[in-house]
This record gives sequence, C-alpha cells and structure tokens, in this order.
Amino acid sequence: MDIEIKTPEQLHLMRAAGLVVAAALAAAREAVKPGVSTAELDAVAEDVIRSHGAIPSFKGYHGFPGTICSSVNEQIVHTIPNPKHVLAEGDLISIDCGAILNGWHGDAAITVGVGETRPDLLRMAEVAEDSMWAGIAAAARGVRSGTGRLTDISWAVESAVRKAPRKYGIVKGYGGHGIGTAMHQEPHIHNHGRPGRGPMLVPGMALAIEPMITMGSARTAELNDGWTVVTTDGSHAAHVEHSIGLFEDGVWVLTAPDGGRARLGDLLTSAATA
Repeated sequence: MDIEIKTPEQLHLMRAAGLVVAAALAAAREAVKPGVSTAELDAVAEDVIRSHGAIPSFKGYHGFPGTICSSVNEQIVHTIPNPKHVLAEGDLISIDCGAILNGWHGDAAITVGVGETRPDLLRMAEVAEDSMWAGIAAAARGVRSGTGRLTDISWAVESAVRKAPRKYGIVKGYGGHGIGTAMHQEPHIHNHGRPGRGPMLVPGMALAIEPMITMGSARTAELNDGWTVVTTDGSHAAHVEHSIGLFEDGVWVLTAPDGGRARLGDLLTSAATA
C-alpha cells in the first residue's frame, strides 16, 4: 500500500486542520433544531471553516456540492445538504465534515438527535461512538507495542458493537481511511474483521476511524443522486468519525478538542501536550 507517513511536525499541522473541523462540528451541533434545514447547517459549517482561513474538504470533491454530508435517519453517509430537507423533532442526523488548512486535511463526523429523540436511537449513536474509541485505543496500543496491525482497529470496532445488549448492523463497503495531504488515502479501514492482518501500525500514520451502524439490516443502497447511501430496510443509522495521528507512545485524536484525553487516558501521546 502507498501509505503516507508524516513527521511529528506534519502531524502538528494536521492537528490545526482537525481543530477547524472540531469547531465547525460544534457550531453545526449547536444549530441542530427542529425546523432547521440541512442546507442551513451546511452554511454554518462553511462559515466556521472559512473564518479560520481553511477550505471545506468536501466542497467540489468529485463534484460534491456541500461542505458537510448531512445524513438523516435511514441515510447513512454522503447525503447532500438540501434547503428542502428540514429537520423534524425526533430525527437522528449524522454530520460529516472536513477541512483543509495549509495543505493538510481534517475529517470527523458526529451523530446528533434533533429535539426529543427516542432513547434507543441515542443509545445506537453512543454504541457507534464507543466502538470508534475502542478502535482508536487499539491503534494506540498497537503503535506503542510495535506489534499492532491495521485490522486490530477493525476487530476492536466490531467487538465493541457486538458487545452491546442490542444487535446492530455493521455497515460494510464503507469505513475509515488514511488521511493527510489528501482526504482519502490508503489504507481503507474496515469496521469488521479478524485482527492481526494488514500493514503494521507505525508512528507517522494518520487514520480516520469511521464506524457506521444501523438499527436493522446492514445492507445498503446508493440513491440516484450518486451520493446518498441508505439502509435498504429503512432502519435508522449512526455514523461517527475522528482523525488520529500515531506516535511511538500512543495516539493524538487530531479532531477532538481535548486530543482524546478524556477517553484515552495514558494512551494519549505526550506530543499532545508538548
């Protein structure tokens, strides 16, 4: 695989891009309310990104017209923001956002309830987030030990989802990826699979960990717009993502405001406090 290895200084530049994404997602989260359109959320995110001197990664990417992907309910990923798509009480929305700053990319996603949302849907979003953090922790342990492999992340994500009291579908065909001077780089990171396979996890890698799970079947379909991916059974979906940088002593969650400290503890690299 053609995996881009970064210097510590370059990962620090990626951290700056990641913080722009974090700020854009925080503003979009705050704006999520019944009666707000997904196009309005898109404008909020773009304003924040450009106010930081950055460029939206998604806008124009293979012709994609938005700054965010705004996937609601049965929509899983890649949904185009639309002024006619107005959020309703009880909806569940995934907001995926990327930014380029000084040539380096950040990429992250959140899943948010709109107003009063069913507890089982919010629980699904929590399970997705917990599985993402399990994958991030596996990456940290793998790079620190010097024996970790890419699919250790996949196995950790899948295991965390499977341990949940309720059964969820784990979406296949879509997942995480390398990131750096381009938004999507090798390697592709599945959210399922056996551990101990694929490239070694080494310092200088930057990866986007990106679980997607559903309340029902994991089967998907792409709509006629050529972008929107939905569940075939109409069940709700959750999608979360963080970009991380790997160091000899752990990881730095480049798109988390605290760098991942609250969830990772001593698996957080010392570079995050340097």
